[in-house]
Amino acid sequence: MTDIHGLHHAAYRCRCSETTRAFYEDFLELPLVEAFPIKTTATGRQADVLHTFYQMADSSCIAFFEAPDEAFEFKAQNDFDLHIALSVDMPVLQRMLAKGKAAGMEVRGPSDHGFIHSIYFRDPNGYVVELAAPSGAGTGSAFDAQRARERLNEWNQVHPPS
Repeated sequence: MTDIHGLHHAAYRCRCSETTRAFYEDFLELPLVEAFPIKTTATGRQADVLHTFYQMADSSCIAFFEAPDEAFEFKAQNDFDLHIALSVDMPVLQRMLAKGKAAGMEVRGPSDHGFIHSIYFRDPNGYVVELAAPSGAGTGSAFDAQRARERLNEWNQVHPPS
């Protein structure tokens, strides 16, 4: 067991706080719960940054930094490079799939991964957002630590760690 309680927030850069808000608050329905400007960093460096937070039902957040004066390469991310998966129930997954299609958004899925069903959107910053619903009637974790260790060991036989 770990002493880490859970995710407080995951933070990413954004191009524009308002278009990011429209996606996360208006479309995904995550309320904007905090926003604060950062004018000076903890190390004393001058900054012009807005930090925003969107809260999920478990009180964890996805957060963003808009830093218009700092270079950052925004690109459409590949799922294997970077994505965040947010947990939902199957009825919400189906509702969001229909909502995304009705809005003309890029929507992929649903994909059946065995233990979860997933759909994928791209946010205005190029990040992939996955909505994942547990497979079957259960709501508990379908993770199998022993199977995971065996699969990692098999992978390492073919692809030795560097």
